[in-house]
Amino acid sequence: MTATPQAARVPPALLVETDDDLDAINALYRDKRWSDGLPIVPPTEGRVAAMLATLPERGRDDVVATLAPAFNAATVERIAINAVMAGCGPQHLAPLVAAVEACAATEFNLQAIQATTNSVAVWIVVNGPAARTLGVNATFNCLGEGAWANAVLGRALRLVLRNVGGALPGDLDRATHGQPGRYTFCCAEHEAGSPWSPLHVDRGFDATQSTVTVVGAEGTMNMNSHSKTADELLRVFAETMVHPPSNEYTHGGEPWVIVGPEHAEILARAGYGKADVQRALWEQTKMPGSRMAARDFQRVVLSRKAELGDITPDTLLTLAPTPEGIKLVVAGGPGTHSVYVPCFGNSRAVTRAFG
Repeated sequence: MTATPQAARVPPALLVETDDDLDAINALYRDKRWSDGLPIVPPTEGRVAAMLATLPERGRDDVVATLAPAFNAATVERIAINAVMAGCGPQHLAPLVAAVEACAATEFNLQAIQATTNSVAVWIVVNGPAARTLGVNATFNCLGEGAWANAVLGRALRLVLRNVGGALPGDLDRATHGQPGRYTFCCAEHEAGSPWSPLHVDRGFDATQSTVTVVGAEGTMNMNSHSKTADELLRVFAETMVHPPSNEYTHGGEPWVIVGPEHAEILARAGYGKADVQRALWEQTKMPGSRMAARDFQRVVLSRKAELGDITPDTLLTLAPTPEGIKLVVAGGPGTHSVYVPCFGNSRAVTRAFG
């Protein structure tokens, strides 16, 4: 027997009887729209119980969060069921529960993220000792395939948002295109390769704590520059980040830059701390409102009037309300690459500790 992954209004231990055949189980889950289209691991009673045993302080019916847009209760058990489906091991439940809790924070604006026509996906960044013990990849191909923890954590969160939050494509999820990050989008920060303080320390946590940070990310843009000059590097980064059809300019967003270790070292050698990089990118990404399409510009006028006052086509719009709103994380392997991660605009990243 397998457990149902949805937060239906039924007793939480409801079980479904089906043939003990992997193909039959996957066919059932596809038919019920409980899967993301990829094969799932059947969430049997035994597998779910093993998952729950890793959090003895939490009851299986404890509500971690209420998830938009269906506003169903994400209990520990429902999260564990979806974790099993995604291929997680028991050790992955604690960070997944923390990520679900983070997604429900008011400032993350999950209702908008789940129901928008935008392509936004939830990106998980793992920091602290657990990033290493769980084997979350922070180096070569950290946003790609090949690392079990990256793959299953990102996928499990998406399944929870789909099955408990009710964000089924074409129904409450209205994404026009979506993006591959909606299958899985997870990495760790390469703390050992960074010349700066790690993300979770910047966000008020102790370096010895393990955390997950959730980000409403529209996608990724590779920035391949062989420049060895910090100012030149920041200029080409900024020019990449300027784009008129942007939710960030419309709402005053929270763009992210994944700085490759080689680029981070160039910036640090030139005396740039994180705050210096943020200030430089914030200044150099200012864009006249006239560059936007007329109807898009009117959305800016409505959205940012309280922040910017009277807005005209000559107003220099910023990607984020303040320089600190441009977020930096160091990740990736050797190479002359960094990544711009444009974000949803009216969402703010949330960090939660676990373990």
